[in-house]
Amino acid sequence: MFPRIFGKPKAKVDSLSTLQKLTETLEILEKKEKVLLKKVAAELEKAKEFTKAKNKRAALQCLKRKILYEKQVEQLGNFQLRIHDQMIMIEGAKATTETVEALRTGAAVMKAMQKIANIDDVEKTMDEINEQTENMKQIQEALSAPIGAAADFDEDELEAELEELEGIELEDQLLQPVTSSSVQPVQKIQQTIPDQLKHTAEEEELAALQAEMAL
Repeated sequence: MFPRIFGKPKAKVDSLSTLQKLTETLEILEKKEKVLLKKVAAELEKAKEFTKAKNKRAALQCLKRKILYEKQVEQLGNFQLRIHDQMIMIEGAKATTETVEALRTGAAVMKAMQKIANIDDVEKTMDEINEQTENMKQIQEALSAPIGAAADFDEDELEAELEELEGIELEDQLLQPVTSSSVQPVQKIQQTIPDQLKHTAEEEELAALQAEMAL
């Protein structure tokens, strides 16, 4: 997938192998330098011994070899400096190259993503998602409806049926027998009438008795 997006990959410089080779060369030069320094010290000791022995010619030969070894040591030191300098340059170039490559890759990915997800496609996708969501809601409502339930209701018919039920309920209330609360006043009236008649008879008897006493 990535080669098709970014194109054919370019040949990369193997900086790690180069750095490893330079390191190995540097180690070899350091070992040679140590060997030459030992030879320099050895020739100097020989020159001292020949000087003590009054062998001037042999002492001079030792000093000449010592100078040649020292020049080689100096040359090896310059080689090591050059290698160190090149290693530093390669490491810096490697970091720069990796940074540029990472930025180039990121830019290519962003460009490819923008082609895949442009604003028109996003809006179209959102419209499709909203449509599918609405369809799913309708399906769920249809599945959750009671079996045999009508899809639509006539509100006028429902109102008429409700009024009819209310009228029947009112008739039933009016036709119900009189309750004890309504009987109590009648009973109270019935009890009051004999009491009033009783009081009237007593008053008549009292009036008759007073008349007889007056005679």
